[in-house]
Amino acid sequence: MTVRVLLPAHLRALARVEGEVRVEVDGLATIRSVMDGVERDYPMLGGTIRDHVTRERRAFLRFFACEQDLSHEPVDAPLPDVVAEGKEPLLVIGAVAGG
Repeated sequence: MTVRVLLPAHLRALARVEGEVRVEVDGLATIRSVMDGVERDYPMLGGTIRDHVTRERRAFLRFFACEQDLSHEPVDAPLPDVVAEGKEPLLVIGAVAGG
């Protein structure tokens, strides 16, 4: 299945892509399987979304889908069907901080 992923502008620039990326996922579409696909297809993004060693999400990035923050959900939990079916993208969003 093909999952659509929308990356923040700085990661799109690093990967030299415009708009969404499409990632092939075998089996269940989860955050882990999608991020594995992103790093497989765009190796220059390795370590930018997840730590190289722990594979944990970087602190200033969040995962959203269907208007829900999935950042603290288990990485092996199934993504919503509309994301798995490619109807809606998985959003990788840079956290906004400041005052």
